[in-house]
Amino acid sequence: MRPDPAMGLLDIYDTALPQVHGYLLSRCRDRTLAQDLTAETFLAAVVGARKQPTSPITTGWLIGIARHKLADHWRLAEREQRGLRLVHAAGSEPEDPWDVEIDTVVAHQVLDALGPHHRAALTLRYLDGLPVAQVAGHLGRTLHATEALLVRARAAFRTAYEDPEALR
Repeated sequence: MRPDPAMGLLDIYDTALPQVHGYLLSRCRDRTLAQDLTAETFLAAVVGARKQPTSPITTGWLIGIARHKLADHWRLAEREQRGLRLVHAAGSEPEDPWDVEIDTVVAHQVLDALGPHHRAALTLRYLDGLPVAQVAGHLGRTLHATEALLVRARAAFRTAYEDPEALR
């Protein structure tokens, strides 16, 4: 029976532990995190020593593992922060309250109540999803005239949508 190659860790554990912990603590400045990462470092060292028994078990080797564990921690923390930012952004109020879903029945009633030029511009732009240049082509207007028309049409739509009694 072969001896466990990870047993070599016991020979340097007492001298390597403070150095590995000090290395991690000086970089993350959080005692609890440094302790957790130190434990992960030694557990990974056991696994590594058993996989590659030809590597010498030294303090430098352990600090290399600690460096990787710290980098893994930072990557995970960044991934979590990115996820939280995305969740926060998705759950936050839109900058323009009109970027939320509106009642389609009322929206159709408002569109029907608008003048034909406003209705055509809004329908082509927002229901058909055409870019402003194509809307201008369909309406036989210049790009700037169409942009101005869309501004007026949106204002008319908002006014009518916010006051449903005006539709009756």
